This record gives sequence, C-alpha cells and structure tokens, in this order.
Amino acid sequence: MQDSLFPELAEADLPAAARPAAKPTARARKPAAGVVAASVPDELPALAARLPAHVRIGSSSWSYPGWAGFVWDGAYDASVLAKRGLEAYARHPLLRTVSIDRNFYQPLAVADYARYAAQVPPHFRFVAKAPSLVTDATVRGEDGRGTASNPHFLDPELAVQGFVQPALEGLGEHCGALVFQLSPLPARWLVDLPRLHARLDAMLGALPSLRPQAPDGIIAVEVRDAALLTPEFAALLRRHGATYCLGVHAKLPPLEAQLPLLRALWPGPLVCRWNYHRRHGAYGYEEAERVYAPFDRLRDADPDTRAALARVMAGTAAAGQKVYVTISNKAEGSAPLSAFALAQAFDEAMAARAAGR
Repeated sequence: MQDSLFPELAEADLPAAARPAAKPTARARKPAAGVVAASVPDELPALAARLPAHVRIGSSSWSYPGWAGFVWDGAYDASVLAKRGLEAYARHPLLRTVSIDRNFYQPLAVADYARYAAQVPPHFRFVAKAPSLVTDATVRGEDGRGTASNPHFLDPELAVQGFVQPALEGLGEHCGALVFQLSPLPARWLVDLPRLHARLDAMLGALPSLRPQAPDGIIAVEVRDAALLTPEFAALLRRHGATYCLGVHAKLPPLEAQLPLLRALWPGPLVCRWNYHRRHGAYGYEEAERVYAPFDRLRDADPDTRAALARVMAGTAAAGQKVYVTISNKAEGSAPLSAFALAQAFDEAMAARAAGR
C-alpha cells in the first residue's frame, strides 16, 4: 500500500515528504546552538489544519537524534535533545502531545513539569505515566527481574502526592492524560482480581478532579495482562470517571479485541499508547530497540493497526470526545513518521464518515 501523502515511497520506507532534502551532518551540534525545528513540507501543515483541535497525536519522549530532517533541522546529541528538544518538537504542526515516560522510573517534581509546560504552545497537552513505585506490584532490580513485593502498589496517598498533584500543579492547562500503567502482575494478583479491584478502586477514589486546573485532563489506566480486561474492570473505571488506555503491545490482545472495554465506557475519550510491534513477541523490547535504531524510518509498517486505530479515533472525535495517541519508536520504527501516517489515516477515516462510507 502506498501512502497518498508520500506517493513515491512504499510504507516500509521513509516518507518522502518527511525526508531531509540532504543528509544531515553527522557532527552533533554544540549545546550552545540550541535545537532548531526542521522545516516541514506544505502537505503536513495542511493535514494538521484539518485535524480537530481535540485530537492530539505524538510520540513517547523526544530525545532521538535519528529524527533529524523531519523533527530537528539536523544532527544533535541525545543529551542536548533531552534538555532542549521539546520546544522544537512542539513546533511541529502535527505533534500536539508527547508522553513523559521518564516519570515512570523516577517521580518528577512540580518544577520539572513546569519547565516542560513553559516550552510548549497553548494548544499542546502532555501525557504522563505514573511512577512504577505506584503501578508495579513488584520491586525490580536493575535487570528488570522482581526482587520483592511492592508495599506501595496502588497506594492512594503516593498516587496523589507523588504523581497527580505535582503533574497538575506543574503542567496546569497543559496536563492531558495521566496514565497509570499496571506492569505485568504476579500470579497472586491475577488469581484474586477482587482484591486488585478493591485496591485500584481505593486509589482512583482518592484522586482529585483534574478539570479545575486541566480542562482537558483525563485519568486512564493501562494494563499488561489480558485477564484484567473484564466488565468488572470497566465498571470500576466508569465509577471514577476514568478511562481505559488502549495499549497496542505484544503482551495484549490485538486492538480490535480490546474495543469491547471502550464500548462499555462509551461515551468517553480515547487514550491510546501504541507501544510495540507484535512481530517481536512479548519480550522482544531490546530486539526492537536494536532493529529500529536510529528510528529514522518506518521499518515494520503496520497498516492494519494504523487503520483500525484511525477508525476508533474518528468515531471518538466525531462524537466530540478528546483523543490522545502517543506512539513509540518500537511501533513501526520511527514514532514521528508513524504519527504522520496515522494523522493521514485519521483524516481519511473522518472523510469516509462524512461521506457516509
């Protein structure tokens, strides 16, 4: 299948409209030079102008040198991009959100969030992941293996004081979706779902309303265990005004199999994290990292997932509900190029709806 926006290349290649006119210099720019946004072709601002304001597509983090030519104007060191790249990223007309994933590993302070908020335009919204200290039932070593039970798992006070309140205070109106991603659960939790639901119920019930400070704010819960995708889980989320974060990940059923949970929460917003290509299996994250680096092209195009997600986005947006979709480099090989292609697929899905197709 050819992308009509990028007609001269197949989907598995780097889209021509996003490709730099000349190969960026391999020499990293000096930090003092700052980060300059790449020029974008006429097609992308025109496409962005057709997207509803309440639809936001972006990436997971932003510190990738391989995005030179279609997000950055040239080559920059990753450390420079981590500190100074957000402002340039947020200038891109199609990239209206980004996930703050580093918070998962180390809780951020109000000042950290505020520094991010100061670098983006008024329309930009952030997706932030809750710290693993709250969402992982297991304490893990540096190798990722569990070492002990986590006594703070789904702790209400820690969820509020260590995540929601700092994010609200620091991001303000730029606060979009706050995502509690439950890491893969030990068997003792999966065989006692009522116990898990009770703990999750207590935590969600303790969270403050986001609306006074963040009118576009949404609380979402993402999982890594298909056993949690039950009517009881949906009812629990609905009770607290939260939503399910659609997770496109090899550890979960395909997107279409997760949609009944969203239907049980309808009407409501869409929060989706397109994490990971299924071809690598449930435990192939490092393989995907190796195969896709430096994340400068679509190496494993997934048009079926893209089309399915675009249809869900279109149905949600047409009903006036907010849409947040963040995409990892491990989804197809390059998060911003996936975002550009998804925006086009969404545009086509909206046009089809308008035409009654």
